[in-house]
Amino acid sequence: MRVILRADNKGLGKRGDIIDVSDGHARNYLLPKGLALVASDGAMSQAGAMRRARDLRDAADRDSAQTIAKALVAQVIKITAKAGAEGRLFGSVTAADVAAAVQAQAHIELDRRKLHLPDSIKVLGEYSVTAKLHHDVEFPFTIEVVKA
Repeated sequence: MRVILRADNKGLGKRGDIIDVSDGHARNYLLPKGLALVASDGAMSQAGAMRRARDLRDAADRDSAQTIAKALVAQVIKITAKAGAEGRLFGSVTAADVAAAVQAQAHIELDRRKLHLPDSIKVLGEYSVTAKLHHDVEFPFTIEVVKA
Protein backbone atom coordinates (compact mmCIF):
# COMPACT_ATOMS: atom_id res chain seq x y z
CA MET A 1 0.00 0.00 0.00
CA ARG A 2 1.31 3.47 -0.88
CA VAL A 3 1.14 5.95 2.01
CA ILE A 4 2.37 9.47 2.69
CA LEU A 5 4.17 9.95 5.98
CA ARG A 6 2.75 12.74 8.16
CA ALA A 7 5.67 12.67 10.61
CA ASP A 8 9.31 11.60 10.58
CA ASN A 9 9.51 7.88 11.25
CA LYS A 10 12.87 6.26 11.89
CA GLY A 11 13.43 3.44 9.44
CA LEU A 12 10.65 4.49 7.07
CA GLY A 13 11.31 8.06 6.02
CA LYS A 14 10.65 11.72 6.68
CA ARG A 15 7.49 13.79 6.66
CA GLY A 16 6.01 14.08 3.17
CA ASP A 17 7.75 11.00 1.75
CA ILE A 18 5.64 8.61 -0.31
CA ILE A 19 6.51 5.03 0.59
CA ASP A 20 5.29 1.50 -0.01
CA VAL A 21 4.52 -0.51 3.13
CA SER A 22 2.66 -3.74 3.73
CA ASP A 23 -1.11 -3.46 3.97
CA GLY A 24 -1.13 -4.74 7.54
CA HIS A 25 1.49 -2.25 8.75
CA ALA A 26 -0.43 0.61 7.16
CA ARG A 27 -3.91 -0.47 8.40
CA ASN A 28 -2.88 -1.58 11.89
CA TYR A 29 -0.18 0.91 12.84
CA LEU A 30 0.48 3.91 10.58
CA LEU A 31 -3.06 4.96 9.71
CA PRO A 32 -4.70 4.54 13.16
CA LYS A 33 -1.90 6.46 14.90
CA GLY A 34 -2.09 9.27 12.36
CA LEU A 35 1.50 8.76 11.21
CA ALA A 36 0.50 8.35 7.56
CA LEU A 37 -2.35 8.79 5.14
CA VAL A 38 -3.31 6.84 2.04
CA ALA A 39 -1.60 8.20 -1.08
CA SER A 40 -4.53 9.45 -3.18
CA ASP A 41 -4.25 12.05 -5.95
CA GLY A 42 -5.22 14.94 -3.66
CA ALA A 43 -2.90 13.72 -0.94
CA MET A 44 0.00 13.59 -3.41
CA SER A 45 -0.13 17.39 -3.86
CA GLN A 46 -0.31 17.75 -0.08
CA ALA A 47 2.82 15.58 0.19
CA GLY A 48 4.64 17.94 -2.15
CA ALA A 49 3.71 20.88 0.09
CA MET A 50 4.96 18.95 3.14
CA ARG A 51 8.29 18.25 1.44
CA ARG A 52 8.71 21.90 0.39
CA ALA A 53 7.97 23.09 3.95
CA ARG A 54 10.44 20.52 5.31
CA ASP A 55 13.13 21.67 2.88
CA LEU A 56 12.60 25.33 3.78
CA ARG A 57 12.76 24.56 7.51
CA ASP A 58 15.89 22.47 6.98
CA ALA A 59 17.59 25.31 5.06
CA ALA A 60 16.70 27.80 7.81
CA ASP A 61 18.05 25.43 10.49
CA ARG A 62 21.29 24.97 8.53
CA ASP A 63 21.72 28.74 8.13
CA SER A 64 21.20 29.39 11.84
CA ALA A 65 23.62 26.57 12.73
CA GLN A 66 26.28 28.07 10.44
CA THR A 67 25.79 31.49 12.06
CA ILE A 68 26.27 29.95 15.51
CA ALA A 69 29.34 28.08 14.26
CA LYS A 70 30.98 31.29 12.99
CA ALA A 71 30.35 33.02 16.31
CA LEU A 72 31.64 30.18 18.51
CA VAL A 73 34.75 29.23 16.52
CA ALA A 74 36.15 32.73 17.01
CA GLN A 75 35.76 32.65 20.81
CA VAL A 76 37.42 30.81 23.68
CA ILE A 77 34.86 29.87 26.32
CA LYS A 78 36.24 30.01 29.88
CA ILE A 79 34.91 27.62 32.50
CA THR A 80 35.89 28.06 36.13
CA ALA A 81 36.11 24.98 38.32
CA LYS A 82 37.50 24.11 41.71
CA ALA A 83 40.86 22.39 41.45
CA GLY A 84 43.61 21.06 43.69
CA ALA A 85 47.26 22.11 43.80
CA GLU A 86 48.29 19.89 40.86
CA GLY A 87 45.53 21.22 38.61
CA ARG A 88 43.19 18.24 39.02
CA LEU A 89 39.54 19.17 39.26
CA PHE A 90 37.26 18.24 42.13
CA GLY A 91 34.83 16.47 39.81
CA SER A 92 34.73 17.01 36.06
CA VAL A 93 33.43 19.40 33.44
CA THR A 94 30.34 18.06 31.69
CA ALA A 95 28.50 18.97 28.50
CA ALA A 96 25.89 20.75 30.62
CA ASP A 97 28.64 22.92 32.13
CA VAL A 98 29.91 23.78 28.64
CA ALA A 99 26.39 24.63 27.43
CA ALA A 100 25.82 26.88 30.46
CA ALA A 101 29.15 28.66 29.91
CA VAL A 102 28.36 29.24 26.23
CA GLN A 103 24.96 30.65 27.23
CA ALA A 104 26.53 32.98 29.79
CA GLN A 105 29.49 34.20 27.70
CA ALA A 106 28.33 34.08 24.06
CA HIS A 107 24.56 34.38 24.65
CA ILE A 108 23.99 31.33 22.44
CA GLU A 109 21.77 28.53 23.66
CA LEU A 110 23.14 25.06 22.85
CA ASP A 111 21.63 21.70 23.63
CA ARG A 112 24.07 19.68 25.75
CA ARG A 113 23.24 16.55 23.73
CA LYS A 114 24.65 18.20 20.60
CA LEU A 115 28.08 18.65 22.23
CA HIS A 116 30.82 16.02 22.08
CA LEU A 117 33.53 16.38 24.74
CA PRO A 118 36.86 14.59 24.86
CA ASP A 119 36.73 11.54 27.18
CA SER A 120 36.37 13.47 30.42
CA ILE A 121 37.69 16.85 31.46
CA LYS A 122 39.30 16.44 34.88
CA VAL A 123 42.39 18.67 34.55
CA LEU A 124 42.80 22.42 34.02
CA GLY A 125 43.71 23.47 30.47
CA GLU A 126 42.38 24.05 26.96
CA TYR A 127 40.16 21.54 25.21
CA SER A 128 38.45 21.26 21.84
CA VAL A 129 34.72 20.55 21.97
CA THR A 130 32.80 19.46 18.89
CA ALA A 131 29.24 20.67 18.34
CA LYS A 132 26.92 19.08 15.79
CA LEU A 133 23.96 21.40 15.43
CA HIS A 134 22.74 20.12 12.06
CA HIS A 135 23.55 17.04 9.97
CA ASP A 136 25.58 19.33 7.64
CA VAL A 137 27.08 21.62 10.31
CA GLU A 138 29.66 20.17 12.70
CA PHE A 139 32.39 22.40 14.12
CA PRO A 140 34.99 22.46 16.91
CA PHE A 141 35.36 25.30 19.37
CA THR A 142 37.78 25.86 22.24
CA ILE A 143 37.07 25.88 25.96
CA GLU A 144 39.53 26.77 28.66
CA VAL A 145 39.11 25.31 32.13
CA VAL A 146 40.60 27.68 34.72
CA LYS A 147 40.93 27.47 38.49
CA ALA A 148 38.14 29.11 40.47
